[in-house]
Amino acid sequence: MSKAIVLNEQFEKKTDISLPEKYAEVKEHNLYLYVKSYLASLRNNSAKAKTRGEVSGGGKKPWSQKGGGRARAGSITSPVFVGGGVAHGPQNNRNYDIKINKKQKRLALEYALNQKASLDKLYIVDSIDIASGKTKDASSIFKKLNEKSVLFVVKNINDNTFLAFRNLKDCYVVEENEVNAYLIAAFRAVVCEKAVFDNLVNNIRG
Repeated sequence: MSKAIVLNEQFEKKTDISLPEKYAEVKEHNLYLYVKSYLASLRNNSAKAKTRGEVSGGGKKPWSQKGGGRARAGSITSPVFVGGGVAHGPQNNRNYDIKINKKQKRLALEYALNQKASLDKLYIVDSIDIASGKTKDASSIFKKLNEKSVLFVVKNINDNTFLAFRNLKDCYVVEENEVNAYLIAAFRAVVCEKAVFDNLVNNIRG
């Protein structure tokens, strides 16, 4: 059974909490499907090629229809000419969205949490609050954890805490309603406030 590490106010290990046993039965494929869907939703549909009707020029027939020994040509905007339009090119109307149902989203989040816990990379703390708003105070927490990258999940982020973590490389702070399986999987370690962790475990929704 995977366990999350509970930290005290000094971000030092105090005890641990077991995750539900059913999390260990979730298949990794659910996380794969969610990550694939999530990354697809971030794609910027900006690829666009001009058709022969959109390329400038082409008002005059390049050469006579007959007598030149060359193939017939009606316009230099044809795709066969350099600088002409593109045949069957991208038209920035493609939908990259990949549908994934709520159950798979929930299972992906359960798998991601269990995976972090099994590696001793899921931490629980009562509160993540940098009242001073100073980066050095946030940095000291990051150094205590001794992790390459950390995702901090809070119930509600205040301005000072946001400012404290903003300039720290490999640190990211999100609110409870923003956390997802992709973010949990992308960071080496996850630090959750106790209230957030309880909601994730007891009331995971897609």
